[in-house]
Amino acid sequence: MPTLFISDLHLDAERPQVTELFGRFLHDEARKADALYILGDLFEAWVGDDDPSETGAFVARELQALGAAGVPVYFMRGNRDFLLGDAYARTAGMMVLPDPAVVLLYGRPTLLMHGDTLCTGDVAYQQFRAQVRDPAWQQQFLSQPLATRVAFAQQARAASKAHQAGLQDKGAMETITDVAPEAVAATLSHFGIQRLIHGHTHRPAIHDLDIDGHAHQRIVLGDWYDQGSVLRMDEDGMVLSSL
Repeated sequence: MPTLFISDLHLDAERPQVTELFGRFLHDEARKADALYILGDLFEAWVGDDDPSETGAFVARELQALGAAGVPVYFMRGNRDFLLGDAYARTAGMMVLPDPAVVLLYGRPTLLMHGDTLCTGDVAYQQFRAQVRDPAWQQQFLSQPLATRVAFAQQARAASKAHQAGLQDKGAMETITDVAPEAVAATLSHFGIQRLIHGHTHRPAIHDLDIDGHAHQRIVLGDWYDQGSVLRMDEDGMVLSSL
């Protein structure tokens, strides 16, 4: 049975068809897996575990059922759902992984990341990320009323779209929002690992790399805006494809 990797589902009430696709995936293919890894941005936005959204409740029920069926679910926070807390993770039956995390897959160590920290060329985003990942900022934010947090998330999404539109106008979208090759090389060298799996960039591909004369591999998971993207891995190899 394969191990499955997904990321960047961006589940949201405004796109119920994608949530339904995810539900079918959990009921069908995922039930036959060794494990399911979700490498960030499961949700389009997450403003706290106290948000009574129907989408969040549905996902928690379905993931809990998958875990009860004997398939472990591992979750890594992304740039959209970095505030997803331990309370929701327990409800959903997910085991939260740090970013980055090293796992042993079929006898081979593999580095897992969401991928946003590799996009070092996007200086504005990295500054914003440093701010919102600060524990003091998060504590202050989560202490605010739910309506205030929802409004902030909407403003942040609008600002993100405007930022990307500006990069597009400058012709810098492709390079600034993708990973920096030097950041990938430095990260793999730091961990001494030759295989990396990540999401975030929405550019699904399997890249063979030469770093310091040694063969490495970078596998990029796709997003779920228009279709599902799944990496299937077993002892015989891997396949990255769309649902």
